[in-house]
Amino acid sequence: MNKKQAELLNGIALAYIGDAVYEVFVRDYLLGKGITKPAELQRQATKFVSAKSQAGIITAMEEAQFLSEYELTYFKRGRNAHSKTTAKNTDVVTYRISTGFEAVIGILHLIGEENRLQEIWNFCVAKVESESETNYTRTTLK
Repeated sequence: MNKKQAELLNGIALAYIGDAVYEVFVRDYLLGKGITKPAELQRQATKFVSAKSQAGIITAMEEAQFLSEYELTYFKRGRNAHSKTTAKNTDVVTYRISTGFEAVIGILHLIGEENRLQEIWNFCVAKVESESETNYTRTTLK
């Protein structure tokens, strides 16, 4: 698929491929950390792939002005897309924001922006790991 074709895709299609690409990043990362037990892999993956987590990541990216105008365009396309599926375990707004996040991953993958995908992935890891540290500290202080 060339860049022009990718840019014509709707937000749901971009989120569809973005979800798969992001999932591979997460799985590679977790296996690279030496996590191999299925239950632990699932628990750790949820910190990255849940709609709530993805919405938190993209919100932090917006606050840090980390996204380009181009990326924001595709975030909005995904967020505003009308999906036939409904949110599981989250509210509609969070689900739509996470769909926007996945659309950004999708467009970058389809146009071959692997370096930018890596930068975004590094942001995701930093955000999720800092959240985990904060939660660990709160838990241990109680």
